[in-house]
Amino acid sequence: FMPRLSSNKYYRLLEMIPAILVWGTFVGAIILSIYAPLWAIYFIIIFDLYWLIKAIYWLVYLFSSYANYRRDIKINWIDKIKSENPKSTDGYAWDAMYHLIFLPTYKEPYEVLETTFQGLLNSHYPAARFMIALGVEERDKDNGLAVAEKIKAKFGDKFFQFWITVHPADLPNEVAGKGSNNVFAAKHAQVEIDKLGIAYEKIIVSTFDIDTVVHPEYFSHLAYKFLTHPTPHNTSYQPVALFNNNIWQSNPFTRTISNGTTFWLLTDLSRPERLFTFSSHSMSWKTLVAIGFWEPDLVTEDSRIFLQCFLHFNGQHTVTPMYVPVSMDTVDTGSFWSSLVALYKQQRRWAWGIEHFPYMVWHFRHNKKIPFAKKFKYFFNITEGMYSWATAPILITILGRLPLYFADRSLSDTVIAQNAPIVLDWLLSLAMIGLFATAILSVVFLPPCPRGHGKHRYLYMLLQWALFPINMIVFGSIPAIEAQTRLAIGKYLGFSVTKKVR
Repeated sequence: FMPRLSSNKYYRLLEMIPAILVWGTFVGAIILSIYAPLWAIYFIIIFDLYWLIKAIYWLVYLFSSYANYRRDIKINWIDKIKSENPKSTDGYAWDAMYHLIFLPTYKEPYEVLETTFQGLLNSHYPAARFMIALGVEERDKDNGLAVAEKIKAKFGDKFFQFWITVHPADLPNEVAGKGSNNVFAAKHAQVEIDKLGIAYEKIIVSTFDIDTVVHPEYFSHLAYKFLTHPTPHNTSYQPVALFNNNIWQSNPFTRTISNGTTFWLLTDLSRPERLFTFSSHSMSWKTLVAIGFWEPDLVTEDSRIFLQCFLHFNGQHTVTPMYVPVSMDTVDTGSFWSSLVALYKQQRRWAWGIEHFPYMVWHFRHNKKIPFAKKFKYFFNITEGMYSWATAPILITILGRLPLYFADRSLSDTVIAQNAPIVLDWLLSLAMIGLFATAILSVVFLPPCPRGHGKHRYLYMLLQWALFPINMIVFGSIPAIEAQTRLAIGKYLGFSVTKKVR
C-alpha cells in the first residue's frame, strides 16, 4: 500500500487553500458590506464589470468554436485522408493505424451499451481497425458480464479485437471508479497487443464514458489530426462534448446545466493553450503506456491524465481541439427528484477537479525543466476557474446587494450609493443578452424533435434558460463549495456513477 500525497502535512496545507480563499471571500464580502459598505459597493461594481467583459470575451470564443464545429462536421474526413494520404511522424498511413477504445461500465442496462456500440458501427472509419476494451466491475459482475457477453455476441465480430475484463473490487491504492477500471483494462490490453505484435506508435486510444455515442466522422477526424500533427505522441485530442442522447426526455434543470458544460468546453477549444482533457478524449497509446496509465486512486482521472503527460514530458504536451463531437446523456434517472440529486452529485464530482490544485503546486515546484510562464498559465487557469465556479454566482446575485442594505443615510446620499442599483441592473441586463444568445445556440444544437412532440417544444427549450441563475447557484456554486470544503477537511470524494436509463 502506497500512502496518498495527502498524508504529507505540507500537501494537506495545499489542499486547504482553495476553500480558505472561497470562504474568505464570502466572509470578507459580508464584513466589508457591514463595516465599509462604500468600499464593498465599489468592489461589487468592478467585479460585475469584470464578469460582463469576461462574458463578452466568452461569447466571442463560443461562436468561433461553433463556426469551426459547423465546418468540420460537414467534411468527409475518411475521403480527405484517402485523397491526401498523410503519414504520421513514425511513417504510418491511415490504413496501418488502430483505434483502441476503452469503455468502462457499471450497472448500465443493455440498451445504453447497445446505443454506444451502434454508434461505433455507424462510424465512417472501418470498424475492422477497432480494438474494444469493455471493462466490467466485479461489484456488478453478474449483471455486467451478462450485458457484456450479449453486446459481444451482437457486435464482437465486427471489430478487430473485443476484450471483456472484470475489474476486481478493493484493490490497494485504488478508488472504485472509471479510472481504476480503465487501468485494469489497459494492462490487459497491453498484454494482448504485445501478443499481436502491433507497434504502440500505430495505436490511438480513446477513453469514453459508456453512454458516449461518437459522431460518424469522429474516428476519421481523429486519425487525420493524429497523422498530420507534428508531435502526435505529445498531445491529447479533445472533442466537443454534447449531451444530446436523451435531451428530449430529461428535465429543464439538467438540460441547461448540460448545455452550459458544452458551451464552456467550446470556448476552451478555441483557446487550446488553456485546454485540459475532459470526459471522453483520445491520445497516443505509446504515450499512455509511457506514463503508466491513469492514476487509479482519484476521481478526476480524465483531466489528471493531461497533467501526468505534461509533467512526464516536462511541459512538452498539449491538448489538440477537435470540433467533431461525441454525444453523451444528460442526467436522467427516470425520476425528477432523483435526477436532481444525481445532477448535484455529478457537478460535485466535476468540481472535485480542485484536487489538481495541490497536485500542480506540489509537482510544478519540483519540476525545474518546465518554464515558469507555462506552469503559471495552467495553474492560474484552473485555479481562477475553480474559484470563480464557487464564488461568482453568489457574489453577483446575492452578496452584490448586501452593502446597499447596510449603507447609512449619510452614505445613501452619495452619488455612488444612489446610482449603484442602476449600474448593477444595467450590468446584469447586458449580461442577459449573452444568456439569450447562448439559449438560441442551445436550440441550434438540439437533435431532431422525436415523433409525437409538437414544434412548441423548441420554444420550451428556449424558455427553460430562465432557470439559469438558479442553476448556477444550486448546481454550480454550492457543489463547488462543497467539493473545496471537503478537500480542505480531508473528507475525500469517492466516484459516484450517474444512473442511466433509456
